[in-house]
Amino acid sequence: MERPGTFAELAEILASCGRDARTVRIVGGGTKQGWGTPQPVDVGVSTSSLTRIAAHNVGDLTAVLEAGVSLRDANEEFAAAGQMLALDPPDPGGATIGGIVATADSGPLRHRYLGVRDLVLGMTVALSDGTIAKSGGTVIKNVAGYDLAKLFAGSFGTLGAILKVAFRLHPLVRAPVTIAATGDDPSDVADCALDFVGLALEAECLDLSWDSGGGGVFVRLAGVATDGRARRAVEVARGRGLDATVADDREVWERRRAHQRADDATVCRVSVVPARITRLLALAQRLNAGVSGRVAHGAYFLRLDGDDDAVVAAIEETRAETDGCVVLDAPDAVREKVGVWGNVDERALGVMRAVKRRLDPAGIMAPGSFVGGI
Repeated sequence: MERPGTFAELAEILASCGRDARTVRIVGGGTKQGWGTPQPVDVGVSTSSLTRIAAHNVGDLTAVLEAGVSLRDANEEFAAAGQMLALDPPDPGGATIGGIVATADSGPLRHRYLGVRDLVLGMTVALSDGTIAKSGGTVIKNVAGYDLAKLFAGSFGTLGAILKVAFRLHPLVRAPVTIAATGDDPSDVADCALDFVGLALEAECLDLSWDSGGGGVFVRLAGVATDGRARRAVEVARGRGLDATVADDREVWERRRAHQRADDATVCRVSVVPARITRLLALAQRLNAGVSGRVAHGAYFLRLDGDDDAVVAAIEETRAETDGCVVLDAPDAVREKVGVWGNVDERALGVMRAVKRRLDPAGIMAPGSFVGGI
């Protein structure tokens, strides 16, 4: 494993590998190495020495972080100034900024603050020919024709190495209040979730879950006048026949994040438009699966247990009933039997392959790890 201490050293490693046609994978905290379709590579390059918070502009609510900075360390720094980087994916062991951006990972805060692409202002990357390119924000030069920050977010390391990222920050959430509305009728739970989407709750988070014959809608409120908004949420939930109470804020959202990852089960990221939430819950009940996710964004995490053949059959049924289903965590046997990415638009694949050829002409950056074998 190579551990470059500077951007120039990392870029030179990529240039050398490009000249010799040696394949490369960039490694951060190693918390999502199994995602996508990872293939064996010749060289691993760690960002563990790129750990500077290069800038924190408190007055402008922006920061620039090197790729190896852990999200936990960054937010500890920002909290001292009453600020936060509004990303909260599950963190099973030191997820780094580079890895979070490369996989576009997120958590419940996505409801209010949106995803990685929406928080990134600019990025510095190293390409496989040794070029260090900059784009967006306050950086000096853009790569003509491409928004590198948006291209690299969610690219799974197949375009180049993320070196540092400029982010938009937000004020730290103060005195949050979480309402849990629970019940055993999937239609009532789904209707309550849709009601909450339509209410002017100004929620920080809004999640739905279903597991083992019961479920709930969870809404986090903060800022001014939380009491009035909380009462309104409780009234609406009880009007749908649900039990609604003020819940332990930390426990609720830790559990919601934890549902997104699994060491001993299969977790799929599923896309469902809000109007089809009831069908999603019915599917989860039929499959004896757990589901949790972001109501307003239609992004859910389906957790499947059982023998490999049963899980594969469940994934195939899920793909037939939803707008998209990507396998994240799964046993090797399951990954071998089912395509991780599901159905993909060939026209979109053509565009993505063209971008890959343009930014990684040597074809050495994590080849085969992304959709369509990119």
